[in-house]
Amino acid sequence: MKHPEPRSAGHRLLTGQLKLPRRIVQHPLRQVAKRLALAAAVLLFTSLIVSLDREGYKDGADGQVSVLDAFYYATVTLSTTGYGDIVPVSDAARLINVLIVTPLRVVFLIILVGTTLEVLAERTRQEWQEKRWRSALRDHTVVVGFGTKGRSALETLSATGLKKEQVVVIDPNSAVIDLANADGFTGVLGDATRSDVLLRAQVQRAGQIIVATQRDDTAVLVTLTARQLNRGAKIVAAVREEENAALLRQSGADAVITSASAAGRLLGMSVLSPSTGTVIEGLIQRGTGLDIVERPVTKAEAGRGVRETEDLVVSVLRGHRLIGYDDPEASPLQLTDRVITIVRAVNGSNASAPSE
Repeated sequence: MKHPEPRSAGHRLLTGQLKLPRRIVQHPLRQVAKRLALAAAVLLFTSLIVSLDREGYKDGADGQVSVLDAFYYATVTLSTTGYGDIVPVSDAARLINVLIVTPLRVVFLIILVGTTLEVLAERTRQEWQEKRWRSALRDHTVVVGFGTKGRSALETLSATGLKKEQVVVIDPNSAVIDLANADGFTGVLGDATRSDVLLRAQVQRAGQIIVATQRDDTAVLVTLTARQLNRGAKIVAAVREEENAALLRQSGADAVITSASAAGRLLGMSVLSPSTGTVIEGLIQRGTGLDIVERPVTKAEAGRGVRETEDLVVSVLRGHRLIGYDDPEASPLQLTDRVITIVRAVNGSNASAPSE
């Protein structure tokens, strides 16, 4: 099994960067253009006011105020330069300066320094949001790798009611993290084989960890590191080669899915029986055709046999032991059991479990 390739120094600088989901904002250039347009509008409006009341102003050079002088006066006034060569002399002009020009000067300055203020406010908001996020995050789901496997796993969990606020995605690709943010998930940019990156995702307080990396050696290292940081979390990992599954279990994975061999078996099954392949694929794709779900045994089912339940039971989970439906020990069902059943999907989700 190959070892992970070393990361560049530039990549390590980005390791552990946390990106919380945020609302879509305008492009920076568009924001700057918008502020410049507002500043120009304020300048034109002020110039118009001064130009309409030119008789109330005095120019120290020639005593007359032209349209150009009005623009000049508006410019130096709004920028707080104030050379004093053009001054309001009439009561009306001075009143307009107090009630209109001075507030416009404040607005003009706010527009000019708005970018700096927004950056400071945004940074403060992000720090406060991250602090609140860390304090509230408990028993969440960490997904390492947001490729096809990781996204499909999250789609299945979301269909069961998992909230996006309870998911943290880890991936070394910045574009992938941006995609996760766009979907409403919190992202951590970095190499998940490093403990500091996992700690950034609060993996020590996670309830479930899904390892869906592209390489088997990376999956082993991530699983081993995650298990050392969190002894109680449920870790589910995917590998390409079946020969690496045992190593993943030794590293601490509770369940290992072999993607290559599973796809190969489905292909072979579809060749022998296309209908069987279609049924199996329907079970894998949640919300289409039939779904396979795990649920607790209801009070009405306790004491009955597995074939007496309303749903089609395929296995019984009793404690940490998985019992097949055809095993005599599976019946009668106990109230503390959990059953794995096949149900028909209804309106994009599985049929509801029997009431308690």
